[in-house]
Amino acid sequence: MKKTTLQKIARILKKVFLWLFLSQLVYIIILRWVNPPFTITQLASFVRGNGLKRDYISYKNMGSNAKLAVLAGEDQQFPDHNGFDIKAIKLAVKYNKKHPTKIRGASTISQQVAKNVFLWQGGGFFRKGLEVYFTFMIETFWGKERILQMYLNIAEMGEGIFGIQAAAKNYFAKDALNLTRAEAAQIAAALPNPVRFTIKPLSKYVATRSQNILQQMNNLDDDEDVAALIK
Repeated sequence: MKKTTLQKIARILKKVFLWLFLSQLVYIIILRWVNPPFTITQLASFVRGNGLKRDYISYKNMGSNAKLAVLAGEDQQFPDHNGFDIKAIKLAVKYNKKHPTKIRGASTISQQVAKNVFLWQGGGFFRKGLEVYFTFMIETFWGKERILQMYLNIAEMGEGIFGIQAAAKNYFAKDALNLTRAEAAQIAAALPNPVRFTIKPLSKYVATRSQNILQQMNNLDDDEDVAALIK
């Protein structure tokens, strides 16, 4: 009797797992062309009363300066890796062992998109495991251009501000397409913590880091893979 019951439960769990797998697979494929209606982070911002300023735009309307700035500030190896920057991960592990109170991350743009679109903020092995899975899936089904477009459309860029278009409108009263290098660098500089590191008013952190990002943007100008991606 107990064996029969366990077999029934196992069959049910198998069907549920299969249904969940197929559902998320279909959703991932759909998002190759369709923008997500909302993310958990966006919903949480709205519930907390921070509002939800968001305006999805096409890849070409983002402008090359915004694309280059986030690559320079967040993931310079983005065009070349498979979703994970192994060298950066090893350096982060080594750094964190020496500085346990100052944790350094090594998330690529692909990993950040996987987290922001499908998961929630925060750490933990379970969430990290899911992040690895979704990173692999979007690298497989979306491609670099779509991943970068998604990042620039959904990343939090201020309290209640999501995406490069909303950020450009809010901070500089212009479209993302028309951002200067300096303006794009300031937005990219705030990304590690866009609520704490403000652009308007310009925080000391953003002012300093944006200058470094500008220099990195200049260094990436001659990178053919980067140039092909941001055009």
